Amino acid sequence: MTTSPQMRRVALASALGTSIEWYDFFIYTTASALVFNKLFFPTLSPVAGVLSAFATYAVGYVARPLGAIVFGHFGDRIGRKKSLVWTLLMMGGATFLVGCVPTHETIGTLAPLLLVLLRFVQGLAVGGEWGGAALISVEHAPRGRRTFFGAFAQIGSPVGLLLATTMFAVLNGVLSAGQFEAWGWRVPFLVSIALVVVGFAVRMKIEETPDFERSARSEALPIVECLRTSWRQIVVGLAIFVGGFVAYYVLTTFMLAYTTTQLGLPKSAALAGQIVAAAVEAALMFVFASMGDRYGKGKVIAWGAVAGLVWAVPPFWLFGTGSTFWLCVGVGVGLIGVTATYSVGAAYVAQLFAPRVRYTGMSLSYQLAGAIGGGLVPLFATASLEWTDGQYWPVALVTALFYVFTLAGLLIGRVRVAAPAVEAAL
Repeated sequence: MTTSPQMRRVALASALGTSIEWYDFFIYTTASALVFNKLFFPTLSPVAGVLSAFATYAVGYVARPLGAIVFGHFGDRIGRKKSLVWTLLMMGGATFLVGCVPTHETIGTLAPLLLVLLRFVQGLAVGGEWGGAALISVEHAPRGRRTFFGAFAQIGSPVGLLLATTMFAVLNGVLSAGQFEAWGWRVPFLVSIALVVVGFAVRMKIEETPDFERSARSEALPIVECLRTSWRQIVVGLAIFVGGFVAYYVLTTFMLAYTTTQLGLPKSAALAGQIVAAAVEAALMFVFASMGDRYGKGKVIAWGAVAGLVWAVPPFWLFGTGSTFWLCVGVGVGLIGVTATYSVGAAYVAQLFAPRVRYTGMSLSYQLAGAIGGGLVPLFATASLEWTDGQYWPVALVTALFYVFTLAGLLIGRVRVAAPAVEAAL
């Protein structure tokens, strides 16, 4: 059994590593909503500029499933730890270079092309990061506590968002608009290199997981075996995550653009909403994870999906008040349902797959959900503002429909969660 000191190191490595990766990913997200439209697409209308900026941002989500396949292959063949070290280094290097890219004014159309390339590298890295970080925690954890320790990988998302948004909020507050657009937005990207050094040092000290050491290696390519034997599990895993992902990015990424460009609210109000989102998720993550170990992961996911379904429309009513307080309430309440589904997702989806293809299967489920929820939906949501003259109902409808998909996936998973041998392994 994993010793307590080792379990603490594993939990720290998982949480710290994913926090750094998500910080890097979210600073790009925030910059896309706030300044990239002006700096890299200056000839377009405000909404079209945001849409173009989100298109470069969405490239990262398109790359994430590919990263899941590539790093899932190495994670299932040579080990979780080695794969995680490479994802951290790739993400850190790409993020630092984003902070160095000249704007459209300096190098013309080459500027957005460089953004696309670096965002693609970020997507590859995140695509391999989550599955490995989740498995490092889940496969080391003692029985009966795997949902709780799986949440250490999940906590990286709100912590990364909180760090990223706080950094932008501080810079936005202390710098003038001209200073922020001229050079201030680069600071969060450049300082990320220091965080990567710390994360690398911590990850080098952890041991490989017992499940990986005991498991037989796939004779075929892991992705080939996974698609042949576990495609139903991939669909179920995608469904478990996608409802929360859609709601999350509607309430954070799309909210930034919608409230500032469509409703005319100040950036400070939108950034406050993101900080509240991160705080709610971080505060409740381990509460819901503990409930998952005690009452069952499926029950927690179902509760979160129903809560999110009910809350699909009310946030837009609250955004429309123009009040920072009510904006934060709309986002914060919505994140309760998101956190319920997300906190137990790692342990729930891990039980779907045999150890020899678990890294690949988990990663692919998660990243396909991310590509839909974080990549395509913000693009659709922003474009729908043009189609409907600023109406929010298409976005609310899509959010509700994806939560229905999550509930459907949960029902399928109850009937066919995993083969008995896989359940025994967990």
